[in-house]
Amino acid sequence: MSLTVHTEQRDDVVVVSVAGELDMATAPQVQDQITDLLDKGHSRLVFDLAGVSFCDSTGLSVFVRAKNSCDEAGGVVRLAAPQRGVQRILEVSGLIEVLQTYPTVDEAVAGTPAT
Repeated sequence: MSLTVHTEQRDDVVVVSVAGELDMATAPQVQDQITDLLDKGHSRLVFDLAGVSFCDSTGLSVFVRAKNSCDEAGGVVRLAAPQRGVQRILEVSGLIEVLQTYPTVDEAVAGTPAT
């Protein structure tokens, strides 16, 4: 399955909408987009994961690298609307404790505390 990545500027946050399977074959596409955004000075990123049907460890590492890069730049990375399978891999991997995750994109953009 292919992967699509779209970006949308919302105030000082860039929403990166990802759809498809995020794995070893497609992760470089997302990584390239993140690198481009960081090079342009964007360090506040929200990843809309509503369309991600599968995510493996390579996909997870993309989010961890993005978080580390954005932290260094004084920004933030938030994940929004992961499907049940993606939510589960975040929980099992322990990354749910590291990556701020929100039920909706709007909540992630606003940065409201997760409940």
